[in-house]
Amino acid sequence: MQEAQVVTMASAEPLTALSRWYLYAIHGYFCEVMFTAAWEFVVNFNWKFPGVTSVWALFIYGTSILIVERMYLRLRSRCPLLVRCLIYTLWTYLWEFTTGFILRQFNACPWDYSQFDFDFMGLITLEYAVPWFCGALIMEQFIIRNTLRLRFDKDAEPGEPANPPALANGHVKTD
Repeated sequence: MQEAQVVTMASAEPLTALSRWYLYAIHGYFCEVMFTAAWEFVVNFNWKFPGVTSVWALFIYGTSILIVERMYLRLRSRCPLLVRCLIYTLWTYLWEFTTGFILRQFNACPWDYSQFDFDFMGLITLEYAVPWFCGALIMEQFIIRNTLRLRFDKDAEPGEPANPPALANGHVKTD
């Protein structure tokens, strides 16, 4: 029984970078839709909650969060959480400006912050600093950390529960 447990655990591999990118892209896309829906409700009291985004958001969020994942892995033992979140927030502003600037060259930038008081070229705005910081905290503590814990079991059959041992939070479940 012990040998079977070791073999099953050894077949579980971390997700590939492409798999993680996909999860991060879908997460960012979903958050963008939910944020714009909530914003529309708060600003215009629109009970329809119309959330919008662009297909570009998949690339933008997926790539950005994958880069932040690399930052997290390098910085987690070197600096405190709040400093890391500040670094992620600064990265977010740099990434949003850069991707927005490139997309604007093709008339494809889906956002425009020109109506905000503290915008820069309509591509970024300081009014979003707190939401970006909170998003960075959530991104590290929940999204990235949990995504890095996911494993792919190449021997598992689709739709079939795992044979013993069932893994629970990285530990062999013995009951």
